[in-house]
Amino acid sequence: MNTTVHEYRTGWKRALIETKISLTTPGDLMGFVMPTAIAIVVLLFMQGAEFEGAPVSLGAMNMPSLIGMNIVFGGITAMVGALAMDRTTGTLLRAKSMPGGMTGYLVGHLVSTAMFIAVTVIALLAVGLPLFDGLEFGTPDRWLMFLAVLVTGIVAALPIGAVLGALLDNPRNMGLVVFPIMGLVAVSGIFYPITALPGWLQAVGQVFPVYWMGLGMRHALLPDAAAAVEVGGSWRTATMFAVLALWAVASMALAPRLLRRMSRRESGSAVAARRADMQRDW
Repeated sequence: MNTTVHEYRTGWKRALIETKISLTTPGDLMGFVMPTAIAIVVLLFMQGAEFEGAPVSLGAMNMPSLIGMNIVFGGITAMVGALAMDRTTGTLLRAKSMPGGMTGYLVGHLVSTAMFIAVTVIALLAVGLPLFDGLEFGTPDRWLMFLAVLVTGIVAALPIGAVLGALLDNPRNMGLVVFPIMGLVAVSGIFYPITALPGWLQAVGQVFPVYWMGLGMRHALLPDAAAAVEVGGSWRTATMFAVLALWAVASMALAPRLLRRMSRRESGSAVAARRADMQRDW
């Protein structure tokens, strides 16, 4: 028990150090700032846009959706990028060589990424709430729903990123993760109600967590009348939490196995080969 507590305490300390380093590293900082800035620009352009039959403007509908998208997209890509880069730099190999190092390493990345996600969510709320009329965020039940969806989404997204990161051994292959997620965003009702899409695309979008995170955030921030443009004309709260929980449980069950397999394959020669490969590209 003491060993486990020490590993998690080490992971927490690592998270604080990583967060501090990322805040002073332009490349890392831009990786979080740019998606948030793009989302804010999109919201600004959506002022006054309307969707037929909706009780609020299209911008007000999209603001919660963009928060949900940023949680999933940011969480997955941040974990994938960190794991792929750390395999190349040898950071993962060094963590493997220390007692409990892999647990501390993974906890550190998870907590650090969750902190950055929380900051981006606060930034979007700070811009969107005063910008759009019709958003409802002033009662305890709204706060609780928002926090419940936020925590569930983070718990679902980060292990998915760990799974994909364990399968990706080179930062050059990030496009194999980023582009499919962008495709899912397009069919997940983030920028336009999913009910406007063909039925088969609606079915595809509802398999993955991007749609359900957007739906959960819309439930938390929009008036109940806004559910009229959703599938079935309701928020489907129980289904939303169930789908996100299934993704979380499945990814958390799979991630440790894949990470253990990945760490077993790490060696000095493998790290050297990846570095040489990247240097040839440069």
